[in-house]
Amino acid sequence: TTSTYSEKYLNTMMSAEPPPVNGASDAAASNGASRDANRPQPSSTIAAVENAAELSFGTEFDADVQILSNAQVAVILQMSAQNALVRDEELHDVYKKTQKYVERFNTMKNPEKEHQELVDELDNLQGALTTFRKETEDGEEMELHGFEVAALMNLVATDTMVEEAAALIPSLSRFPESAVDEILDLIRSTMIRIVSYGS
Repeated sequence: TTSTYSEKYLNTMMSAEPPPVNGASDAAASNGASRDANRPQPSSTIAAVENAAELSFGTEFDADVQILSNAQVAVILQMSAQNALVRDEELHDVYKKTQKYVERFNTMKNPEKEHQELVDELDNLQGALTTFRKETEDGEEMELHGFEVAALMNLVATDTMVEEAAALIPSLSRFPESAVDEILDLIRSTMIRIVSYGS
């Protein structure tokens, strides 16, 4: 699954058009301004559909979309960059900027850990969070949304408490505190295994 997604992601990065030079950018901006005036503006109805706190997103999330965390994207881009180096291929600017971003905000990394071990740890964590279930008093089964899984993997630290997690990801408030604490324990244990490896 990871290798398949890696190929698709790499193809997207490599095929993206490079940013225009300043002159072209300014010209495009001035020309675009007049065209934008004639374009229909997004309605408030469309804007209201996308609300992360209520787990309401655009139609692109209606399909079976796999949402990756910064750590997962960082691993994929790192391996793709190494492969490009072997093939003597130059990475696209968009690719480099994306890689720099995810590396900056990646809290689950350890240069001493083997690539496949890191992939397995991250995939196992994503799987554990995706399959997490909690039954309510009414018998309803609650589960984490893909957005919440990725957000948790991005934002949670080893010392993150339930209240802080709910503040960072408001949609978690639908779970009882004990369930959120179980979720945090899953992430903490994985982070500790990754960071402490080789130390």
